[in-house]
Amino acid sequence: MAGKRYWEPGKSTVEKVPNSLVVSHEQPGIMRTAHWHAQVEINYVFRGQVDYRMRGHMAELKAGDLCLFWGGLPHQVVDTSEDAWFVAIHLPLVHFFRLRLTAEIQQKLMRGATLLAGQSSSADDLDFNRWSQYIRSGDEKRVNHAVDELLLRIERIQFEPYRLLENAEQPVTPTEAPDRTSFHNIGRICAFITENFRHDIDSTDIALSADIHPKYAMSVFKKSTGMTLNDYVSLLRLSYAQALLMQEDANVLRVAMDSGFGSLSAFTKCFRKIAGMTPSDFRQRLRTRPHL
Repeated sequence: MAGKRYWEPGKSTVEKVPNSLVVSHEQPGIMRTAHWHAQVEINYVFRGQVDYRMRGHMAELKAGDLCLFWGGLPHQVVDTSEDAWFVAIHLPLVHFFRLRLTAEIQQKLMRGATLLAGQSSSADDLDFNRWSQYIRSGDEKRVNHAVDELLLRIERIQFEPYRLLENAEQPVTPTEAPDRTSFHNIGRICAFITENFRHDIDSTDIALSADIHPKYAMSVFKKSTGMTLNDYVSLLRLSYAQALLMQEDANVLRVAMDSGFGSLSAFTKCFRKIAGMTPSDFRQRLRTRPHL
């Protein structure tokens, strides 16, 4: 393998498709700036090392490491070894609530923690290669089978020694693991928002799509995810806007309008809140080669 690879933002797809299952099976790329997306991300490292800068902590992954984190917060690959090879599986949020994790683990993940398996399994290399192949096959039965097995593998982490890497100063807001009814409602809520986030929608529109009361919709979503409905709508808009900004001919005002923001000022305010910089600064950062 000839040296380290640098991330090519113009070829990235995950930011623009919040309800899609996306797999990256490759040499990880060192990133010019942090990115975010509306999926939960699972990484498995086949060989070498991958170093992430997360919100409030570092995650240094080596061969055999398996981790899970919420992609809705900015994260960045800051360095890799020259022989690094991994698979990154991006799961739509609805699958996260299928995981039978403890409420504490679920809450910390949604707040920015990284769940890291404490011991590797001899079967992981073969399994992750197979799951990657099944998901990329486009065959619905194979995809569903791979996702079901993948979720069981993630659940098994809690029965073995594991680590939660997190920002110790992160404030805690109680969340609850959703029951079957809540899970069903959250799935319908996420599906509607995914299809309509670029339009002018509010909590009433979202609740009607799931045939539930707006107050209940706001309550069940907040308790389960730690986010408000407006937070989630904004996240999808910002993720989509980020994908547009990665294009060479991006115009910031047009990106704001195409992403569902009513004004440039609203877009800039939301973007600065998640990225810590303006959209224009983000575009400039993308054009700067990262320093090791």
